[in-house]
Amino acid sequence: MIRCIFFSGLLFCSVSALAGQASLNNTANFAQANTGRDPLISIETQTRDTLSLERAVELAARRAPQVEAGQYKQAAAAADSDRAGRLPDPQLQFGIQNLDTQGPGAFNPNGDFMTMQFVGVSQDIPSAAARNAERDKARANQALTAADTKTARFLAQRSAATAWVDLWAAQRADSLLAQLSAQNTLAIAAARARLAGATGSATDVLAARAAEVDLDNQIEAIRGAEQEAFAELTRWIGRAAGHAALSAPPDFSTLPVRESRLLQMPDQQAPLLAWNPRIKLAEADLRRAEASRQPDWSVGASYGIRAPGLPPLASIQVGMRVPLFPGHREDKDIDARHADLEAVVADREDARRAQTETVQRSLARWQSLNAQLQRDESLLLPLTADRAETALAAYRGGGSLEPWLEARRAEISANIAYANTLAARARAWAELAYLLPEAAP
Repeated sequence: MIRCIFFSGLLFCSVSALAGQASLNNTANFAQANTGRDPLISIETQTRDTLSLERAVELAARRAPQVEAGQYKQAAAAADSDRAGRLPDPQLQFGIQNLDTQGPGAFNPNGDFMTMQFVGVSQDIPSAAARNAERDKARANQALTAADTKTARFLAQRSAATAWVDLWAAQRADSLLAQLSAQNTLAIAAARARLAGATGSATDVLAARAAEVDLDNQIEAIRGAEQEAFAELTRWIGRAAGHAALSAPPDFSTLPVRESRLLQMPDQQAPLLAWNPRIKLAEADLRRAEASRQPDWSVGASYGIRAPGLPPLASIQVGMRVPLFPGHREDKDIDARHADLEAVVADREDARRAQTETVQRSLARWQSLNAQLQRDESLLLPLTADRAETALAAYRGGGSLEPWLEARRAEISANIAYANTLAARARAWAELAYLLPEAAP
């Protein structure tokens, strides 16, 4: 709208922002009608950088502190693996043997022919089975830390995806309810017109205004949820969350991986990746216990100097650990480690069943939400919108305001429920889409 006034011989003109805003709203409505995208997102993406779901997930996988901590743990496990199974350090020995403590030669290194100053070295040699078991345990621990890092990356990706979805859903709900404001304005105008024409009452005006305030409260609550989702997204991807508008979401009605594959491959899903390394770790502990029944060896050599005039002496020692009572020591250790292994195997089976149940529940919920959204979009939302419009038209024609108020509440409730269902389906999709790391979109 252009407004002009003539003052002191000069013509001043101004352009109202309402026209531009109306044009923007019309463009948004057209974009939504033709693309099905949230107008709030679609328009902003034309002028600002966008943050897609895939980009948010990628940033979370790189920047999550849990993933960084897992990488350090992997480096530590790799260092432990390099030293596993090696012989222990040799021991240097030196001293004086057979030193007199009495008589004229007491505490004199040269006071007796049996006194000798010596230096030597000894080496412990664990059995080959024990060293092999130590290597196996280090490799299993290395695999476990790698699996834990993958799991941490998966959790970061899924959490970032959920935060992105919550933010998108809040913006979508905000847009849906904002589109209902125009009808409130028409109802208030109609109530005031009827009051001015002595065909209505002040009660109708107040009721229409109360409906407008109630809608504003609903929108404000949604914007609060939007800020909460933004804070969670910032946690996972950092400041990148504040520099871009959300781009269009992926198609949440289609999974990026076949449903049958999710049900047939539970062990390859992120929550179960650590179980096979845990079993390998328990097996290595069992082999180490079994190796304790084999003797460990030690060897040593020393060189001794005696009193002047006496020849030096050399000695060689060989030692062996003898498991004399394995039934009270080694066998008990073997039994304990075998029980530990069986416990880990049973726990893995329980975790596999629980994961299969989780996937089945998520699939059932996702499929149900898809069906609900189809009915909402094709039946419920159009019906509630038509009901509200018809009731408003009837009121403007002289009818009662109460049918419109009821229809309006039903329409708002239906739109909020629709937005919540959109968010729930998107969350279920995110839970399923990132179960298999290589299949993540």
